[in-house]
Amino acid sequence: MELRERLGTLGPTAGQCPAVEEHAVLSTCYRVELYALLTEGVDETRNELIDVLAAGHDVERELLLDHLYLYAGEDVSRHLCRVAAGLDSLVLGEAEILGQVSDAHLKAWSAGSAGPALSLLFRTALSAGRRARAETAIGANPATASSMALSLAEGALGSLREKRVLVVGAGRIGGQTLKAATRRKIPQRAVANRTRERGVELAASFGASAYGFDELEAALVWADVAVTATSSEEPFLSAEVVGRAMSQRAGRPLVLVDLAVPADVERSVGEISGVRLFDVDDLRAGLDDAITSRLDEVPKVEEVVEDEVESFGRRYRELEVEPLVAELRRQAEAIREQELERIMRDLGDIEPETAERIEHLSRVLVKKILHEPTVRLRERAGDGEADEVAAAVRELFGLTAPRDS
Repeated sequence: MELRERLGTLGPTAGQCPAVEEHAVLSTCYRVELYALLTEGVDETRNELIDVLAAGHDVERELLLDHLYLYAGEDVSRHLCRVAAGLDSLVLGEAEILGQVSDAHLKAWSAGSAGPALSLLFRTALSAGRRARAETAIGANPATASSMALSLAEGALGSLREKRVLVVGAGRIGGQTLKAATRRKIPQRAVANRTRERGVELAASFGASAYGFDELEAALVWADVAVTATSSEEPFLSAEVVGRAMSQRAGRPLVLVDLAVPADVERSVGEISGVRLFDVDDLRAGLDDAITSRLDEVPKVEEVVEDEVESFGRRYRELEVEPLVAELRRQAEAIREQELERIMRDLGDIEPETAERIEHLSRVLVKKILHEPTVRLRERAGDGEADEVAAAVRELFGLTAPRDS
C-alpha cells in the first residue's frame, strides 16, 4: 500500500524518460499501471524507464522490480482489455473499472502524453469492456456487498425507485452503498453517522441528506431500507429503538441489511412485526451465486478480449503507414492547389459561384482518387506488409523515403 501511494503519480516521472514517446497511468484503489510507448529496443529502453521511475520516486530499483508486472507487445493490449472487461478486478466483472480506464485515457490525452498508439490501445480496451457487458452476463448479477444489499431489499420490497434508502455508517462500504443507490436511480438517500460532520460530508457528495446517531430513530421512521456498515464492536441498533420507529411508520415495512462484522443490529430486531432483517450470511449466499454466475461468463468474455486484441494488432500495424498517407495527401493537395490556381488564372473573371463549384470539384476528385489507394495501403499494412507496400507507394508517387534520425 505504501509503495503504491508513492508511485501514484507515475505520469510526470515517466515523461522525464527519453525512451518514452507516449504514456498514460491507470490508478485505482489497488493498482497503479503505467502504459508507455517506448523507442526501439524494448528491453534496453524498459530498463531505462525503470531506472527513471525508481530514482524519481526514491524507491530502490530492486524493491520496485519485486512489485512490477511487465508486459510488452500484444500482451499489453490483452492485459488492458481484460482489465476493462472486469476480468482482473477484485470483484469479477465490476463496472467501475470501465470508467477508470476511460478517465486514464482522457487525462493522458488532455496532458498531451497519449498519442495515436495509446489512444488506439485505450479505445480498444474500452470497446472490449463495453462488449463484455453487452454481449455476456459478466456484470448482470450484483457481486459487491453494497449492490447485493440493495438487491436483497428489492427482493423484499419490489422496485426501490420510489423508496427511501438510509445508509448507516460513512465508511468505505457506506460510500459504495450510496454509489450503488445512485446508479440504481434511487433519488431519496440519506446517511446516518456517529460523527455527524463526516456524515454530512459523505451525503453532500451524493446529494443525500444526513442524520446524526442521536437522530437514528427519526431516520428509521423516514427510511424504507436501512443498510448498516459501521465498525462498532457491539450491536448499536436495538430492538427498542427499532420498535419505537416502527410504531410511527403507519404499517410501512422496513428492510434492514446488516453488512457489519460484528453485527450492528440486535438479532431480536428481526422478530419485530413489519421488519425484514438480512445479515452477512444472507449476503454471502447471494454473492456466491452471483460470482458463480459471473464465472460461467468468463470464457465468453475471453473470446471478446481476443477478438479485440486481434483488431488492435491490425489497427496498430496500420498506424505505421499513417505518416505516408498524410504525405500522400499533402502532395495531392499541393498539386490540386497549383492546378486550381492555374485554371482560375486562365479562366479570368468568372462568377464566384462558378469558382466555388470548380474548387469543390477539385477537392472531390482528389478525395475520390486517393480513397482506394489509402484503403488498400492500410489493409496491406494491417496484414503485416507495411514496409513493402510503403516502398511501392513512395516509388509510384515519387515520395522521398524518410531518413533515419
